[in-house]
This record gives sequence, structure tokens and C-alpha cells, in this order.
Amino acid sequence: MTFGEQPAYLRVASDLREKIANGSLPPHTRLPSQARIREEYGVSDTVALEARKVLMAEGLVEGRSGSGTYVRARPVPRRVARSGYRPVSGATPFRQEQAAEGARGTWDAHSEQEAAGPEVAARLGIEPEDRVMRTRYVYRDGGEAMMIATSWEPLAVTGRTPVMLPEEGPLGGCGVVERMAAIDVVVDNVVEEVGARPGLAEELLVLGGVPGHVVMVVERTFYASGLAVETADVVVPADRYRLSYHLPVR
Repeated sequence: MTFGEQPAYLRVASDLREKIANGSLPPHTRLPSQARIREEYGVSDTVALEARKVLMAEGLVEGRSGSGTYVRARPVPRRVARSGYRPVSGATPFRQEQAAEGARGTWDAHSEQEAAGPEVAARLGIEPEDRVMRTRYVYRDGGEAMMIATSWEPLAVTGRTPVMLPEEGPLGGCGVVERMAAIDVVVDNVVEEVGARPGLAEELLVLGGVPGHVVMVVERTFYASGLAVETADVVVPADRYRLSYHLPVR
């Protein structure tokens, strides 16, 4: 096999990747052994090992203790709808947005007060150590964890009000816009920044996956006349979901 200028391990990984993509190496098939790769491609053991590492880091293959390395079944990505903020009485944004996608959305949540760290403080425009309400969520579709989120709300805005706890009280479980409106705070803007990174061990433990799997992270902040009233990190497995934005034309 004649290769071009690309490093040998990447060329081998590229060829194996193509075989996985076109079905020559279907899901659950054992990846050729290191010796087989070395022989077939005319490369060293080091190159063969590095090629396998590339495919593992990409999540295309997985190691099974005492058995070898196998092609992973690739899930068909499903959509996570993002439609901006729309106050609808009695419906959370998650339940509302996923309904159109046929998701059977449920979630768990836990809230507690804490001192804002430097990053959260900067996003909320408050001082580090100012008190915030942190709420951690696990969202599920049909029982399967599909995304996790952590939100922070400044207690200078919500403290000692009926909406201080996002999931409790008369508006528990409602969206940020509706909850803030109940205390005469009018949300008029929301900003979302989408990025990607390897999932943290504790995130992958909840969402499923192996070290190295990539997650999408949505950094979302709600504003009322320029004042940040809530900021959150929403974490979604990149190999199983796609973010689908439905934004109104104004």
C-alpha cells in the first residue's frame, strides 16, 4: 500500500476508519490485531499501536478486557431541540422543547446555596463569593440520561422570594422566564455559546461513555435589561445527540 505525506499512524487510522464507515468492519467486529495491522500495512508495532489509539480516542472502537479491541456500535444521533425562551404556563422549556421531538422527558434536580466561583461570578456579573443558588439536573428520555445541566442564580435577585428554589414552590419546575416574571424581573435576552470537550469522568458516569468521549457544552445566560439572572452549563453527549435550534424570526 502506497501512502502519501501524512504520518503513517494517521494514514493507517484513516484507512481503518473508512472500513468502519463503509461497513467492511461492522459494529462488534474485532479490530485487526496489532500484528495483523503491522503486516497488512507494512508498518512498525509503534505505528500500529498509535493507529489503534487514534480510533479509540475517536470513540470508534473500544477495548474489552482479555478479549481485544472491537468496533463500537454507532448510535444514530437524536435531536435535542433548542427553541430559545418561550414562557408557557405549566411547562418547563425542556418538556416543551422536547415534546415536538417525541421525547418522554423527565428530570431530577437538586438545589443548594453556595459561594460563586470566579467563572460563575464573571458570567453573572457579580463578585466572587457572592451567594448563588446552584441547581444540578439530570434530564432523561424514556429513562435514559440524555443531558445534564448545572444552573446558578444570584440570590441578590431571587433570595427570599417564592422562586428562590427553581424546582420548589408555586412555580417549581417552570422556566426561568416565567419564574423571573413572577418577581417582576422581565427576561429580554438569552445568550448561548456552544463548545465541545472531552467529558469529565463524573459526567460520563451519568451519561454513559468511556474516557475520551466528547460532549457538547452549552453555556447559557438569561438577561433582564442587561442583568444576568441565571447562567447554566448544559452537557450533551456528542455521539448520541445533535442540538437543533428553532429560533423565531423577528
